[in-house]
Amino acid sequence: MHDFDKNYWEEHWVSATSPKERIMPVNPYLADETKQLSPGTALDAGCGIGTEALWLAENGWQVTGADISAAALATAARRAEETEQSHRVEWVETDVARWEPNRTWDLVTTHYAHPDTGQLAFYKRLGSWVATNGTLLIVGHHHGTHHQHEHPEEATVSLDAIAELFTEPDWRIEASYEQTRSVGHRSAPLHDVVVRVQRIRV
Repeated sequence: MHDFDKNYWEEHWVSATSPKERIMPVNPYLADETKQLSPGTALDAGCGIGTEALWLAENGWQVTGADISAAALATAARRAEETEQSHRVEWVETDVARWEPNRTWDLVTTHYAHPDTGQLAFYKRLGSWVATNGTLLIVGHHHGTHHQHEHPEEATVSLDAIAELFTEPDWRIEASYEQTRSVGHRSAPLHDVVVRVQRIRV
């Protein structure tokens, strides 16, 4: 069993696979779950090589992309320049599970992030960075489903566990569901949990 620490993620992004081969289509839940939102400020926590952060920028958001891997962020920055979105994205190299940004965003989102502090503690931390009336969008690996990918139990989560973190009157759950989908050339499908919550008050 490995730790999801900085060394793991640096090795993940500088492995033999080229950066271009690692570029996947934007996560479809991001478009589906933000289409009703007015663009403002957004944080992509655990942004990797920037696919979701750049999609948000292209759709009018002012984005902060934060990740623990310098290698991933270097690729993300190059992609931002290539797509002429550098003026809309700030890249921050940090351990998001321990970061203290001292600010909030209108949208905070994370897609399959695997912090070494555990999923639920990580999501709770992300919630503290959502502005009043802002949105938190979580996309994770479903707990209890057999994964053929390398998804240890501590990197998975259930809808019920997330819902317990974000309760009324401070939060309102806007969407909560499980979905299975195929991605590109992967031999096994992804079993996802998707939760979107709105912060009613701080």
